[in-house]
Amino acid sequence: MKKIVFIILSLLLAVSFWNCEKDDICASGTPVTPRVIIEFYDAADPSVLKNVTNLGVIAPTFSEGKAFNNVSKIEVPLRTTADVTTLNFIQNGSDTDSSNDNIDAITFNYERVDEYISRACGFKTLFYLNDTNPIVLTADSNNWIQNIEVIQPNIETENEVHVKIYF
Repeated sequence: MKKIVFIILSLLLAVSFWNCEKDDICASGTPVTPRVIIEFYDAADPSVLKNVTNLGVIAPTFSEGKAFNNVSKIEVPLRTTADVTTLNFIQNGSDTDSSNDNIDAITFNYERVDEYISRACGFKTLFYLNDTNPIVLTADSNNWIQNIEVIQPNIETENEVHVKIYF
C-alpha cells in the first residue's frame, strides 16, 4: 500500500512540473536589432577622427530626432519596415537657432532579414547594405559632408564601425 501511495504522489509531483511554463523574459544583454555605427573623420586628413558638434539626426517624416555634441561616433537606427531609410544630418541642428542649420540628407539602401531570437525576445532585424548604391548623399550647393565610405555593409552587430563620414 505504501508503494502505491508513493507512486501516486510521485506521479502527481511529476505532472505538476510538466504544467509549469518557462518565464517569458528577454534577458538583458540579448542581441537586438542593431543600429548603424557611424564615425566622423576630417576630410582634409582622412586618417584623423574628428568630433562633430551640435549635430542633429532626424528622419524627415518624424518630428523628433537625436542630438549629438562633441562626439566622433554615433549610433542611428534604420527602419525595420522598409528597405530604405533617409536621415537628415543637421550641422548646428542640436541648438535652438534653426537659422544656421545645414541639412545633408543621407539615404541608406539595404535588404532586411528577420532573425528569430526566442519566444520572449521575438525577432531582430539584420540589415545588408546594397552592393551598387548602399548610401546616397543628396547633393546640394552647401553640403557639409564631403564623402561617405561604407566599411562594413553587413549590419548585424553594434561591435564595429559600419560607415565613415568625412567633413
